[in-house]
Amino acid sequence: MRTFIILWLGQLASSIGSSMTYFALTLWVWQQTESATAIALILVFYQLPQIAISLFAGILVDRISRKHLLIVSDTAAAVCTLSVGILAAVQALQLWHIYLIAAIIGCFGNIQSLTYSTLVPLIVPKQHHTRASSLGMMVSYAAGILSPALAGLLYPRVGLLGITAIDMATFAIAMLTLFLVPIPQTRETLNASTEETSKKLWQETTFGFRYIAAQPSLLAMVIIMSSFAFLNQMGEVLYQPMILARTGGNAETLGIVVAASGVGGVVGAIALSIGGGFRRRTSGMIVGFIGIGLSELVLGLGRGIGIWAIARFGASLHSPLVFSSYMAVWYAKVAPNLQGRVFAADYLIGIVIEVSAGLSAGLLADRVFEPLMRSEGWLASTFGAMVGSGMGSGIALLYTLTAIVIIVIGLISTKVKRFQAAEALMPDHEMD
Repeated sequence: MRTFIILWLGQLASSIGSSMTYFALTLWVWQQTESATAIALILVFYQLPQIAISLFAGILVDRISRKHLLIVSDTAAAVCTLSVGILAAVQALQLWHIYLIAAIIGCFGNIQSLTYSTLVPLIVPKQHHTRASSLGMMVSYAAGILSPALAGLLYPRVGLLGITAIDMATFAIAMLTLFLVPIPQTRETLNASTEETSKKLWQETTFGFRYIAAQPSLLAMVIIMSSFAFLNQMGEVLYQPMILARTGGNAETLGIVVAASGVGGVVGAIALSIGGGFRRRTSGMIVGFIGIGLSELVLGLGRGIGIWAIARFGASLHSPLVFSSYMAVWYAKVAPNLQGRVFAADYLIGIVIEVSAGLSAGLLADRVFEPLMRSEGWLASTFGAMVGSGMGSGIALLYTLTAIVIIVIGLISTKVKRFQAAEALMPDHEMD
């Protein structure tokens, strides 16, 4: 675990800087547009090019040095981030700049995320896979505790250029850890360039999909996870604009709620890393689905910073359980020399789901729910007492509906036999 911990610390530092930049950009975009769609499009443009690159990224991960891939992808993302700060400093930054840069970062970010996900079974003992996955999730949540407060405090003083400069410093820490530790490769990865050059590109790029389709239990797990991910991503896109709309753009309130979310994720990841999670990983996913759905329901119906913070804490508390359990099944079922291509297929499915969810959330909020809740129509008269009225009430109603459906997915999953069969009961020696 020593190698993993060193890399983890570097990624933690880098994630703090990146989260500060993203939070500052969210504030900048809201100040310019006051539009949930404009904020959602940052994530959409980040994810959209990944649809094209994901399958090729899987081939790269299985064939090229993973350390080299990490160095190249991290460096490219850092240069793009710094360019945002420079454009802001010379007062030339525009929305389309942010979207374009987000798209470029997304391409390299996909390679980086996929590469890191395949490192766990190479450098971590099998019995610690769930713990390692939960620690990996802790990175973003831990960054969520500090980043909003730091960005909210520093952004008015140093602007985007100052925030991105801090991001560059944390990037340097991450790069140092990469150079300090050895990153092994599988035998198949080292020989792939000579043994598999005769295979057709189409066979390579579709391998992951064919692998998943050939195993009905894994396919059922992907379908259920995708359904949850679509609704959960809608919630992730909506909750920050909802809070900004309901507080008149109060960055301090949003920062506290985002920080509470980070605390919940860290607590959940620590608990999971200590306890090891459910012996049947699919049961862990179901509990996580229902816990997230109930927490988001409270957030959608709640009023005020206290309820919002508690609800986000609860949602993030259950997130590591869902995603770590999910990844533990993949680590157990897919050989390391195949993980690049198989995980890439799963990543591609996830990206398509998240892009669709981001676009749907922004458009539904701005074009449908917000206008209807501000009118005197049936929607406002029916749900006004539940979510209130005025700016942000439409987003709150949409958020509440997604939470209810997430709970339903969790309950339905208990009855899907193929999903339950995705992983047999873990042997005692794997649970530590």
